[in-house]
Amino acid sequence: MMEDAAKPTAMETLLATLDLEPIEVDIFRGRSPQVGWQRVFGGQVIGQALMAAQRTIETERFVHSLHAYFMRPGDPSVPIVYQVERIRDGSSFNTRRVVAIQHGKAIFALSCSFQIEEPGFDHQIEMPDVPTPEKLLGEQQIKEQYLAHAPPAVRKYWKRERPIEIRPVSLTHYFSDRKLDPRQDVWVRATGPVPDNRLYQAAVLAYLSDMTLLDTSLYAHGTSIFDQSLQVASLDHSMWFHRPDKLTDWLLYTQDSPSASGARGLTRGSLFTRSGVLIASVAQEGLIRKKANE
Repeated sequence: MMEDAAKPTAMETLLATLDLEPIEVDIFRGRSPQVGWQRVFGGQVIGQALMAAQRTIETERFVHSLHAYFMRPGDPSVPIVYQVERIRDGSSFNTRRVVAIQHGKAIFALSCSFQIEEPGFDHQIEMPDVPTPEKLLGEQQIKEQYLAHAPPAVRKYWKRERPIEIRPVSLTHYFSDRKLDPRQDVWVRATGPVPDNRLYQAAVLAYLSDMTLLDTSLYAHGTSIFDQSLQVASLDHSMWFHRPDKLTDWLLYTQDSPSASGARGLTRGSLFTRSGVLIASVAQEGLIRKKANE
């Protein structure tokens, strides 16, 4: 009983994962939670690489954009070494490049830019009119009402404890092979407290930005990332941080996929607060390939 009481929550585990170990000047070591995944979740690598870069930036300068490439799958059984290169330190902007290394090879590369806070023109697109999260099924209700007859891969996904709770506005995609419009709206929120610290808030937001995106590019084809005949993987990921948020409430992640071709699918995303403030924009291209017949 004592062991259960001491077991960290999924959010506590994520925060510990983002708290990188410094091993040399501008070199950090990150570890992965041992949850049975065959490869490291892409959002974890984005969040850790961003945290490594942030730890080389002086205070009062915050990330405004990042651009990353996934090159090899991450091995969750061994640490990831993050090497930060200080590309530029200017009067208003700082630029960093981060390479993630495992087994002597680069698995991921990220470039990011930081800026002092300053006033300027201000506008944003409007948040879509969708049901609030309280009007949607929670994860426990989804498990009770739908999972008994869901495919094994879907059941495994929904039963795993995660640091980010998701409430899709529509569940059709998970339980149907209908071809749908390539867009979705998903409410997301942290399942535990996020520190009142902009470095952690940005890293957690980067972590969750990799959730559900790739799946949206499959909506128009009547399939999903749970289809065992598909090979799916993130190829690149870009993110723009518009306005800070403490991540204490639900966020609406609205997504659309303007194109799929050449075994790749592109998805765009916008993250809004409940009150409609646009805090970040995302774009990602992923591999969506039919596996060769065995």
